[in-house]
Amino acid sequence: MILMKDIIDDHHPLIREISKPVEMPVSEEDEKLLLDMHEFLVNSQDEEMSKKYQLRPAVGIAAVQLGILKRMCAIHVLTYDDEGNIKKADDYALVNPKIVSYTEKQSYLKDGEGCLSVNDDVDGYVPRHAKVTVKGYDVLTHQDVTIVARGFLSICLQHELDHFDGKLFYDHINKDNPKAPIPNAMIVE
Repeated sequence: MILMKDIIDDHHPLIREISKPVEMPVSEEDEKLLLDMHEFLVNSQDEEMSKKYQLRPAVGIAAVQLGILKRMCAIHVLTYDDEGNIKKADDYALVNPKIVSYTEKQSYLKDGEGCLSVNDDVDGYVPRHAKVTVKGYDVLTHQDVTIVARGFLSICLQHELDHFDGKLFYDHINKDNPKAPIPNAMIVE
């Protein structure tokens, strides 16, 4: 089981390294790692498990955050209805995902982004593409997938894929004016 102590922070030099493509077919070791990463996300969003194991809630995690320079990430994004019931779950354990297309239109999270590898709150808007299409191999379904994502899921995917290139969310924030309006951008709540 992955715990917070297993996650490297932004002071660790590996977090800025470039991750390597994963050899296909996926090895048992890589598959287990991805399933453990996905389990971490599910546990981190479960109130009881999160409290018991002192996990910070997260919607995504990349292998580099565990000190492993491989192009793998897991996503667990829940969408709720007005009564607080889960309406939809976007779950992926991706190998070699890459953005194959995107819109020019920008988007950003109204309250800014956070990261398991960033312990400080970093205020500011992070410009992202409003819509992306990502292709990769999903270990949860054992097949190649094409994900067309908008809004929050799009932002999550871009955040995780940035990790493969040694980029952190705050690298995108306007240093002179962190809350500068982003013209015509979609604001994601």
